[in-house]
Amino acid sequence: MAQFNFGGVVEDVITSDEFSLQKAREVLENETIAVLGYGVQGPGQALNLRDNGIRVIVGQREGGRTWDRAVADGFVPGQTLFPLEEAARQATIVQYLLSDAGQVATWPRIKECLNSGDALYFSHGFGIVFKDQTNIIPPDNVDVILVAPKGSGRNVRNNFLDGSGINSSYAVFQDFTGTAKQRTLALGIAVGSGYLFPTTFEKEVHSDLTGERGVLMGCLAGVMEAQYNLLRNHGHSPSEAFNETVEELTQSLIRLVAENGMDWMFANCSTTAQRGALDWSPKFRDAVSPVFDELYRKVTSGEETRRVLEANSAADYREKLDNELNALKNSEMWQAGATVRSLRPENRKKV
Repeated sequence: MAQFNFGGVVEDVITSDEFSLQKAREVLENETIAVLGYGVQGPGQALNLRDNGIRVIVGQREGGRTWDRAVADGFVPGQTLFPLEEAARQATIVQYLLSDAGQVATWPRIKECLNSGDALYFSHGFGIVFKDQTNIIPPDNVDVILVAPKGSGRNVRNNFLDGSGINSSYAVFQDFTGTAKQRTLALGIAVGSGYLFPTTFEKEVHSDLTGERGVLMGCLAGVMEAQYNLLRNHGHSPSEAFNETVEELTQSLIRLVAENGMDWMFANCSTTAQRGALDWSPKFRDAVSPVFDELYRKVTSGEETRRVLEANSAADYREKLDNELNALKNSEMWQAGATVRSLRPENRKKV
């Protein structure tokens, strides 16, 4: 374990220097890992485990798109690909990577597949923390652990392939075997984490639900739409409004932030942009702070959890979701975005 200074706060983190891939292989040598769910996190984690030489099988409902996707990725029905319960019964570590609503629906059956000494692995604290709503209460004779990559499943895989890794948090909720932490760190390294930082199930789910509804997705989408609409309402063309709202951010400025931080991005823009950003940033911070206060309160109270479970468990959930996503896709703003992306040099070469 190494210590690093995060803005004046010293934290313990784990990298492959402290916990090597070889050590992870040794810890997991006699384990069979079942990745249950092949939707969002499942593919990246399963493929990374397999490529790192870990014994991994996939559990998925037969006959659907995700079953076919697992087959296309090289998992063989009857050998490394099984129905959910069969995979869980074969495993010593069950990676429970179904959607939150899917976990609720299948938990009574999966619980019966766990043996004493097994590990139940999550990448999200949702089911455990909000057990009053999910009824996911693990038996006392298993380890309950968490590795939560800080990115989409697609990036878990892409970052692994390009060698950069993706940062992950880790936690132990229940240590029955006395080896829960070793199992957790081994899995964290084996699924492709760049570094691992400690958390709790509760802190993970509170920060995750806030982040995805806030800056990472909800807030980002909302402020983009607000600025695009403002520019369009004042006579700017769709191309100009989109470029000034989205394209310049994603293709230029955010890359500078990723490279060396916000101050460095500011320093590498014009003096006019610097002055405007420094003056207006506090105004936006103060304007949205009450919204974030409301958001965090609704996350920690379980109100957001109730909304998610109710919506995602509805019989017409997929139809309604597709309608919402199509409305977003077909809006002028994102239709303009599709045209802008098609005009990037790398995409013009494909035509």
